[in-house]
Amino acid sequence: MSIDIAVLASGSGTNLQTLIDTPDIRPRIACVVSDKPDARALARARDAGIATAVVLWQDHADRETFSDAVGDAVETHGAKGVVLAGFMRVLAKGFIDRFPNRVLNIHPSLLPAFPGAHAVELALSHGVAVTGVTVHLVDEKVDHGPIVAQRPVLVEEGDTVDSLHARIQMEEHALYPEVVRAFVTEELKVEGRKVTWE
Repeated sequence: MSIDIAVLASGSGTNLQTLIDTPDIRPRIACVVSDKPDARALARARDAGIATAVVLWQDHADRETFSDAVGDAVETHGAKGVVLAGFMRVLAKGFIDRFPNRVLNIHPSLLPAFPGAHAVELALSHGVAVTGVTVHLVDEKVDHGPIVAQRPVLVEEGDTVDSLHARIQMEEHALYPEVVRAFVTEELKVEGRKVTWE
């Protein structure tokens, strides 16, 4: 049994591209939704023949109505699960409740360390020896939901934000398709904050 997914992206869509390039995931991508009409992710989707939708933040009165519109776009295309791939808007609790345990995100740190939009910068400023990548289910708090998988990335002497982020992205591009494959085949089993999968 497999489910179709919507991928939400605000930027260049490199994680989206890894999913498009994975043969057993590509047919399950029902649509790509963005809050940015010029997002490169939308062009990647169109090039792959995937339906797209744009939901503009400024067209909505608040986070709740914006999130409702994103949810409507997801369901209009028949998707039952949601994969965030560089989507830079925090979705309201109503959205999460609409897709219970079916919203997946990837974050450039070993959560719970360094949540938020500046994880790579924070890892460097704190002088940690190891950071990494976390794939997690999304709940109503930012970068807080149950952890599905993590991969470490060593911080090297002389690293800059760009150099460290580039190595983190390499791990993202390896890990995310593995987890999304299990997600679309409904192999993720959630018990409280514990997630198991094969």
